[in-house]
Amino acid sequence: MGANGWKPSWLKKEKLKRWGIDMIFIIIGCALGAFSSISIMIPNGLTSGGITGICRIIQDSVGIDFSILYYAFAFLILILCALTLGIREARKILLMTLFYPAFLILFENLSFSLLEQKDIILAAIYCGVFGGVCSGLVFSRGYSFGGTDTVAKIIKLKFLPHVGLSKILLVIDAVIIVLSGIFFGRNIALYALVTQIIFSKVVEYVMYGFETKVVQLEIITDKHDEIAAYIMKELNRGVSSVAIVGGYTKTKRDKLITLCSPRESMLLRQFVAKVDKTAFVSVLRVETVWGAGDGFNDLVEEHR
Repeated sequence: MGANGWKPSWLKKEKLKRWGIDMIFIIIGCALGAFSSISIMIPNGLTSGGITGICRIIQDSVGIDFSILYYAFAFLILILCALTLGIREARKILLMTLFYPAFLILFENLSFSLLEQKDIILAAIYCGVFGGVCSGLVFSRGYSFGGTDTVAKIIKLKFLPHVGLSKILLVIDAVIIVLSGIFFGRNIALYALVTQIIFSKVVEYVMYGFETKVVQLEIITDKHDEIAAYIMKELNRGVSSVAIVGGYTKTKRDKLITLCSPRESMLLRQFVAKVDKTAFVSVLRVETVWGAGDGFNDLVEEHR
């Protein structure tokens, strides 16, 4: 940073390059996600959790185009996010609020179906695959769709501050899928669960590769207590703290070390970015972990 806030040209170019890469990932992700909903899910009578599930229920009841309904809900959540969580949080979902429904409208006008004939099983599988690739690409660039995850954040902030975010999100999606079962039938709701499971796995594969089940995060931060509390209370993971000294600045700081799932690491990175802009976060792929805890291999069982 130069005098009077002037930024060097190379820094501007780097920022522009990063923004360009973000846009490519977002456009590809939005296209795949919209294709999944319009060209696979709807023609085969399927549904899903999140905003998609709500829009499918209303669409089936009143006959309004899916894309119009999605636009309305996306903008409503964007406004609520800005009012309750702040402009900074709203900026993370702004691009998705604009681009994703636009691709929905595009594919509605194309009227193309991937499958030659109705096949619910194949449709449930490919909805999960395409949707997972879509979200994985978007999440990998630090953006969010602004769906039920944002609604869960608002509910937690305003009504349930002592309840974990993942639990609130689970309840919201479960309620939507149960409602889908009432409107579309139990079988469709069960297929929606299959889609959700495939979706979550594909997201992890896109972001971290096919072998990674556990990742290690090392976080150097001045917001030590706040981030450690989030790891323990919201993610239900253990965390270690190590005092370190910068080799050049000789500044003393704390480094937090935790092991978690790829999805949890995404939530943690988003939280760290929110509370400490100056934090340094590194994510390491972990081949195998033995020990007590969700997602870890049992040391005794594997070495009998």
